[in-house]
Amino acid sequence: MCDQQPITELLSGSRPLLSVEFFPPRNADAVDGLVAAAHKISACKPDFASVTYGAGGSTRDLSATVCKRMKDEVDLQVMPHFTCVGSTREELGEILDEFHSEGYRNIMALRGDPPQGEETFQSTEGGFSYASDLVAFIKDRYPDICQGVAGYPEKHPEAPSLDSDLDALKIKVDAGGSFITTQLFFDNAAFFRYVDRVRARGIDLPIVPGIMPVLALKQIKRITQLCQSRLPKTLEAELNKVESDPEAVRKIGVEWATRQILELIDQGVPGVHIYALNKAKSAVELMNAVRG
Repeated sequence: MCDQQPITELLSGSRPLLSVEFFPPRNADAVDGLVAAAHKISACKPDFASVTYGAGGSTRDLSATVCKRMKDEVDLQVMPHFTCVGSTREELGEILDEFHSEGYRNIMALRGDPPQGEETFQSTEGGFSYASDLVAFIKDRYPDICQGVAGYPEKHPEAPSLDSDLDALKIKVDAGGSFITTQLFFDNAAFFRYVDRVRARGIDLPIVPGIMPVLALKQIKRITQLCQSRLPKTLEAELNKVESDPEAVRKIGVEWATRQILELIDQGVPGVHIYALNKAKSAVELMNAVRG
């Protein structure tokens, strides 16, 4: 079983990290297929894997199952996601106690998305309203847990401005964040501008860019609309030309993501987090291209 080492220790090494994000399936019957995909990706030796909650915490139990199987069976360093959605402070404490007793020493601390069908986040009575509250809660209860917090190169969809979004990031960092992982983006210039603005705020934590390969055109348009990330016109034009050929779309998406990652690494990022969409083939291609 993989020793669950704090990610900040890994980030202090001499080479950039490569990590992968999974999301749990909608039902328990599909977990075996996801674990099989994780085994294939594990052969490329990612430095760690993260596992999300579904929207509104809808897959919390499955997330715990997937995390445990990836840790115990696939032998991956695992970072569970942990959100404020749908839980009181006491319930969050129980979940956190279980994470800690299972040996996890890394958590991605997030406010979380509203449940499906709801447009705005509503805090649970007795729970938390902001990710910074959750970060402070984790820090107080388990100071040995390394916490990732989210950054948004093109602004959080709910933030009135990038400056206010950076204000929120500073609060999360000061509450106990250990490193920053960004929302997906397709234009590296947006990431580099973001890093400059974060540093200007006096935030010196490692900033890990999040990269999602385009695997299907309709899917990525839906995702970018939800998170308000810009799809560059050049990339969109290339994809539109081959929209009727799913494999051609996938290849263009992987090639674009590969170029992004290689440039980011060349510019000295501490690591790259791949939003793999549970697809082993594309994640393996990306990791092999980057690591040669």
